Amino acid sequence: MAKHAAVGWGHHHLQNRWLLALLLMLSVSTVIAFFMRAGFDSCDRNVSAAVDGIDSARHVIQGAEKRTPQIASAKPSPLSFMKSKVVLLVSHELSLSGGPLLLMELAFLLRSVGAEVYWITITKASETDEVTYSLEHKMLDRGVQVFPARGKEALDTALRADFVVLNTAVAGKWLDVVLKEDVHRVLPKVLWWIHEMRGHYFKLDYVKHLPFVAGAMIDSHVTTEYWKSRTRESLKIKMPDTYVVHLGNSKELMQVAEDSVAKRVLREHVRESLGVLNEDLLFALINSVSRGKGQDLFLRSFYEALQLIKEKKMQVPPLHAVIVGSDMTAQTKFEMELRDYVLQKKIQDRVHFVNKTLTVAPYLAAIDVLVQNSQAQGECFGRITIEAMAFQLPVLGTAAGGTTEIVVNGTTGALHPVGKAGVTPLAKNIVRLATQVERRLTMGKRGYERVKERFLEPHMAERIAGVLKEVLRKSKIKSGRHLD
Repeated sequence: MAKHAAVGWGHHHLQNRWLLALLLMLSVSTVIAFFMRAGFDSCDRNVSAAVDGIDSARHVIQGAEKRTPQIASAKPSPLSFMKSKVVLLVSHELSLSGGPLLLMELAFLLRSVGAEVYWITITKASETDEVTYSLEHKMLDRGVQVFPARGKEALDTALRADFVVLNTAVAGKWLDVVLKEDVHRVLPKVLWWIHEMRGHYFKLDYVKHLPFVAGAMIDSHVTTEYWKSRTRESLKIKMPDTYVVHLGNSKELMQVAEDSVAKRVLREHVRESLGVLNEDLLFALINSVSRGKGQDLFLRSFYEALQLIKEKKMQVPPLHAVIVGSDMTAQTKFEMELRDYVLQKKIQDRVHFVNKTLTVAPYLAAIDVLVQNSQAQGECFGRITIEAMAFQLPVLGTAAGGTTEIVVNGTTGALHPVGKAGVTPLAKNIVRLATQVERRLTMGKRGYERVKERFLEPHMAERIAGVLKEVLRKSKIKSGRHLD
């Protein structure tokens, strides 16, 4: 089982195993986290609290079920036309990162309408770890067939499939290695789902076949334009027909986000585990800890915000910064820099490091503001942003990437520049939301309304269905032309 770092600075993990039952109501990615039980191991300090919470949890779940409206006749899925279609999903890896989990979500959507779905993973560890094992069995349980990326089975499935979905730019290296002389037979039915924004993915070895596939699907308009310009200018190749598909929150996550009882229970227990009070203000950055996600600049902004409040003698509740996405087992230089900075500034009682986890809903229920501080080109989309908005949280994000297509500056949150130039503006935005309660709450409500309008699972399914129909039509034309 994967090892987990401590929650908070000197605090233990969430101790109540019964929360797992509640978390099963969450999104596909969160359900996967059921296998990561170590993240919720009991600690000696509060065993009695865990026992006392069992009955309460049952009441919460039963109450949530009663409050969930029963739909007499479900609206047919826009993906219904995919029934009996054969789909091969090719992932560069199988991990707890965004790309593979999004592809798994697509796999489950397609299985729900009766598609025949196959999955292969290009790069796998020599020894199957707990995460890979759990994710593969989650797919097998849902009827997704999993087999090796190389060999006759992979080739035969690719040749007979109606669709082949390549997930991320890196997956392109699979084409020549496995398909070899048959690659030209498969390209007309390939939909390439691209999530990357960083420059090192723009390698001809990865994407040389990109101009010849049936289509590309990208999560934001900003990323699409970036790919078009970079491939044209750096690689001298042309993008295929490209479709923008914004992501959406699952019905399960929305169920929890809209249930006041569930949110209150989660909020109380997370805050108890972190050692913060109900009236304290929590600003959280929920992303894997890396320089590109901007945790270092966030902590600098947070410290600057504390200094501003102190200098101006503002009357506000205690502020806390929560970094969800830590991994002390990796012992990265960057993470050690973060922790050293916290000690140096003597703010360890205000900063809480939480091990990386897919069970983000408890933290979204517990915090007051989400900080999306991705640097450089920003996030391609940033699923956590719309998840936070579903929980009526304002978002303080960098003015880069897909975040600019989600957050309405001044309405559902506030944007600040990337890099060092954004440190002071973010600090001021933190102070502004800390001191202006009504603005904070209003932004959260408007963010929720925006999610309901355009960032739900049915919206996403509708958008993907449109792409798949178009790609299917074009692939038939291209295949016919090739046979001629």
